[in-house]
Amino acid sequence: MAIYLTELDPEIMSFPSPFEALEDPNGLLAFGGDLSVQRLLTAYHNGIFPWYGPDEPILWWSPSPRAVFDPLTFRASKSVKKFQRKHQYQISINQATDQVIDYCASTRSAEETWLSEDMRAAYKQLAKQGYCHSVEVWQQNLLIGGLYGISVGQLFCGESMFSLQTNASKIALWYFCSHFKQHGGKLIDCQVLNDHTQSLGAFELEREAFIKSLLSLRQQEINSQCFQPQWLALPVEERQ
Repeated sequence: MAIYLTELDPEIMSFPSPFEALEDPNGLLAFGGDLSVQRLLTAYHNGIFPWYGPDEPILWWSPSPRAVFDPLTFRASKSVKKFQRKHQYQISINQATDQVIDYCASTRSAEETWLSEDMRAAYKQLAKQGYCHSVEVWQQNLLIGGLYGISVGQLFCGESMFSLQTNASKIALWYFCSHFKQHGGKLIDCQVLNDHTQSLGAFELEREAFIKSLLSLRQQEINSQCFQPQWLALPVEERQ
């Protein structure tokens, strides 16, 4: 049976429905288009994201099931909490977004080259316009870990994370989950479940459930202070 994949019109920002995505490969929805701010925002607001390798056209995905974190129930492990009490990493938001994006690309293995120069430039442009945000982890004024993603109302679409020192990305996620929920955040998308995200507490939602949550959360505003450049204090539950 022939499989037909939608090629995006360069002049039209719309996408096919995520429910039209292929089962094999899981979630492949369309190809082509561009990485403009308008197209990327349209994609993320509809549960779609770009992911493609060298010498490939831009590929757009909406897999099912979808991996997510619930910031309302997220709990860091005892070992991570003990580690942070001892090492006292400092955590910030939107203090070094371009650096975080570049580190996420440079620390990937040779098989994980999806974060190309064009992709990095696109996310940096989203950051300049206030849609892409980063969490940074510092040790003695050196950036040692972090994550970044796109805000869509009360949903945060996590894109990538990196760690140069023990537990740095885990601590970034822990502090961000606490901060995000304190400002009205309800769900964090991490796209596809893997061993690392599962070990941190990610779980899966079928496409219908994920899209239903997305359609609701994208209409709800998050506290405007959430993504102001700032330093994060110890999560509230650890101060009690």
